Amino acid sequence: MPRTLLDIRHACVRRNGNYILDDVSFSLKDGENVAIIGPNGAGKSTLIGVMCKAVHPLARDDYSYTLFDRQRWSVSQTRQLLGHVSQADTVITNTTYTVFEIVLSALYSAVGLDFHITPSQQDRERALREIERVGLLSLRNKSINALSSGERARCLIARSAVTDPPILLLDEASNALDFPSRAELRKTISLYAKEGKTIVMVTHELSEITEEVSRVVVMKGGKIAADGRKEEILTEELLSEVYGQTVYIDRRGSLYTAWC
Repeated sequence: MPRTLLDIRHACVRRNGNYILDDVSFSLKDGENVAIIGPNGAGKSTLIGVMCKAVHPLARDDYSYTLFDRQRWSVSQTRQLLGHVSQADTVITNTTYTVFEIVLSALYSAVGLDFHITPSQQDRERALREIERVGLLSLRNKSINALSSGERARCLIARSAVTDPPILLLDEASNALDFPSRAELRKTISLYAKEGKTIVMVTHELSEITEEVSRVVVMKGGKIAADGRKEEILTEELLSEVYGQTVYIDRRGSLYTAWC
């Protein structure tokens, strides 16, 4: 039976008196790749934040957080286990650091290489391997703010993966990408999944859900509205109910698209 990697029980997050997450429980098993979808404001990014301990739920007696069979982890420890790409990373993409510096510095919990960081040859080679894995080796010396949106997204994924975390949390990593860039990013995510990473991705575009994703979680109003196999969840009836308007779905093999 697959091992449970992450287990969150009864998470509640409240802001300005309103519940962003309302008694949400989520469990992730080894080898399981999950997509989280839902309307704006549903709580998707907040749930990812709880997973990586960037967001702290209310301290209730019934709340629990278990990662790899342990309940107590420091933030630095969770970063070794959970690679995280979020919209907040746009701050990184506006810098003049090179692709190589952005990826390498993640090994030192930094953004860019400062004067007090002296990378080892082993770490340099490690960063280059990750950059090559996402197809950016020829751009390793280019400033990240000079890259295309798709290249920036792949650079950030390489940065999150260079510490070799078993779990990658991707929060709208492909936001505002064109069709070719989205396809390239999907290939990158598939590569990591095939190499054994467990993927949890938040997306608004069903076309971004890779074939390796077998489970889909649908959120609405701070709650989980549906959770199950991709084929059972991605239906016109269910999504139309969640989004409050008619949703049409097209399926090509293991890939889906949707429109209203």
